Amino acid sequence: MDPVRAAFRAECARLTEILAELDDADLDRPTGCPPWTVRELIAHVRTGAGRLTDMLAAPAPPRAEVDAAAYFGAAKFTPEVDADRIAGGRRDARQVDRTALPSDLDRAWRAADAAVAAAAPGRVVRTRHGDAMLLVEFLRTRVVEVGVHGLDLADALDRPPWLTAPAAAVIADLLTGGRPVPPELSWDRLTLIRKTTGRAALTAPERAAIDAARFRWLAFGS
Repeated sequence: MDPVRAAFRAECARLTEILAELDDADLDRPTGCPPWTVRELIAHVRTGAGRLTDMLAAPAPPRAEVDAAAYFGAAKFTPEVDADRIAGGRRDARQVDRTALPSDLDRAWRAADAAVAAAAPGRVVRTRHGDAMLLVEFLRTRVVEVGVHGLDLADALDRPPWLTAPAAAVIADLLTGGRPVPPELSWDRLTLIRKTTGRAALTAPERAAIDAARFRWLAFGS
């Protein structure tokens, strides 16, 4: 739990700092997650970062059924679920003033972090998809959401990526299933994350190499 929680805290804190620097023109930019603007993608990330507060207030399921990689299974992202996710981000974006964005995100992730700190070891939670997961596994998905969408936001804002080292380590481990990156690829963690989440194009030899390495492909919706 400790490395994953540290990654969640580091990545959320860094994003909060970035939000304080943005103006309305920045927030209205399009992103690589259409149809969301920067403002709408931030709202989606904020909602995702804060989910654990309510989840940990609910009764615990008896046992875990899926891990973090299975949470991102393609079957989850039906057209109906995807449409609801997109609409939710747009709706949430309308409810927070620009100047309140940093404090709103800060409040959300800190409340979630406090709930995690108070949870019993081995706690199981139920996701919005109905999956029962170990708390630490769901927290991994939050690191992925904040970290990978942070890359999307950096691209939209024409800024260098701000992905923190703790978050990069957690995300890379999930993407590879703990396996080493094939040496012929010579990828650092940032390149690995961009390539295997669709943020950078894969060549045919690269795809063959990671298929042979049996990485688990994650789905993030359209």
